[in-house]
Amino acid sequence: MKFEKPIQDYYNAETAICYGCGRNNPDGLHIKTYWDGSEGVCHFAPRAEHTAFPGFVYGGLLASLIDCHSIGTAIAAMYDAAGYMPDDENRPAITCVTGNLNVTYLKPTPMDTELVLRARATEISERKALVLCSLYAGEVECVRGETVAVRVKSRGEMDGHQRDGANT
Repeated sequence: MKFEKPIQDYYNAETAICYGCGRNNPDGLHIKTYWDGSEGVCHFAPRAEHTAFPGFVYGGLLASLIDCHSIGTAIAAMYDAAGYMPDDENRPAITCVTGNLNVTYLKPTPMDTELVLRARATEISERKALVLCSLYAGEVECVRGETVAVRVKSRGEMDGHQRDGANT
C-alpha cells in the first residue's frame, strides 16, 4: 500500500527528534522516506556544511542518509507486510533501530546535485528487515548500503509515553 505522507511524519511528535529523520530536531537533516508500496524514495540536497572537500559530499553524511532512509523503509515495509497503516491507533506501532550498517562508496558524490535514495526491503520477518539502498547523484549510483533493521518497542513505549494517535 502507498502511504500518503512520509513515514517519518507518522512518528509521535514528542519522540521525532532523531538527527537524521526527526521532524522536530531543528538542527537535523529532516530525511523523508516516501513509501510507494514496494520502494522507499528520499530526495536530499546537500548543503555547504556537508562538504568533504571542494565539490564533494562528506562520506559520513552519506552513511547517515543511507542509515535513516533504510530504517524508514524497513518500518514502512513492515507496516505494509502487516497490512495496516501507521496511523491505525488500534494496532501496534512499529519502530526499528539499526542492527548493522554496511556502506560501500562507489564514486565520489558531487555537491551540486540533488541526491536520490532508493531502498527496498529484501527480507522481512517479525523482528528484522534487510534493506538494500542505493544513493544516486543524477543517474550515477555513488553509494550502496545494506542495513539490518531490528524491531524494538515503539518510541513512546520506550519513553513511557502513551500513544497519542500519531505513530511512534
